[in-house]
Amino acid sequence: MPAYDLSDRLVVGVASSALFDLTESDAYFREHGEAAYAEYQDRNVDEPLDPGPAFPFIERLLQLNDLRPGDPLVEVIVLSRNAASTGLRVMRSVEHHGLTVTRAFFTQGRSPLNYIPALGMSLFLTQNKDDVWTAVRAGHPAGHVLPNTAAYEDSDKSLRIAFDFDAVLATDESERIFQTEGMAGFVKNEVAKRDVAHSPGLLKPLLEDLNRIQTLEQERQAADATYEPRVRVALVTARAAPAHERAVQSLRSWGVTVNDAFFLGGIEKAKVLEVMRPHLFFDDQDGHLSGALEHVAGVHVPYGVANEALEEAAGS
Repeated sequence: MPAYDLSDRLVVGVASSALFDLTESDAYFREHGEAAYAEYQDRNVDEPLDPGPAFPFIERLLQLNDLRPGDPLVEVIVLSRNAASTGLRVMRSVEHHGLTVTRAFFTQGRSPLNYIPALGMSLFLTQNKDDVWTAVRAGHPAGHVLPNTAAYEDSDKSLRIAFDFDAVLATDESERIFQTEGMAGFVKNEVAKRDVAHSPGLLKPLLEDLNRIQTLEQERQAADATYEPRVRVALVTARAAPAHERAVQSLRSWGVTVNDAFFLGGIEKAKVLEVMRPHLFFDDQDGHLSGALEHVAGVHVPYGVANEALEEAAGS
């Protein structure tokens, strides 16, 4: 059998903790230990797990595979610290919920993070905060999916993703200037460098992959006027004019695009996110996420200077 080639696909790794609600399972593990936990999962192997915070995103992402039947555009791989035996419940839950996920790595207590670059993943999602910090320090595109109460209509098949710019799509170069020189120094730097593209950040490859899917949607729409594109990508940033221009020029230089761009200049991001209701919103600062978790699945990307103090406080 020929090797399965991942190079022309959007590859996403997702921990079982992000895909499903493992609150009860985790509590049982902490109270009773590993052996009892394994027996508990065996007893409940046919009891489907409820959807977790990343489930709506993963479900809609996989539905895009109908754009290229027989040659999936999207590959989702479960990366789990469970043993294979206790992971059976996870995979039966995958089947129960109708997700076309057939590949899973179970590493029995060990970190699965080295498989992110090995498989060319554009994104790894988990609720394990330590794993995310470790992955990001290693330069991997990882995010901590925060608990949220967002609800999405099952009848709505669209997929909406929103990104912050600095320290998410780009590096934290300008954020560092803001931290040391304030807003005036930040704006002066951005105006002076408005034609100098930022260096790409950890999630720029994910935007590239989403754009490739959008190109196929545009082709489908050109052939079938009734087809309505499902993927919509937004930039939601605290930048404002004139600092907005460098962000726009950077996207253009990288060869990527967004459908919507919100340059908020200090307006609370939650006000926009409540209307947009993205299935994932990536930001490097917890404070921009906490106020929106009623409406969106927020993903903290702990990269850059804004997170260094948090990392030191945590002793990591």
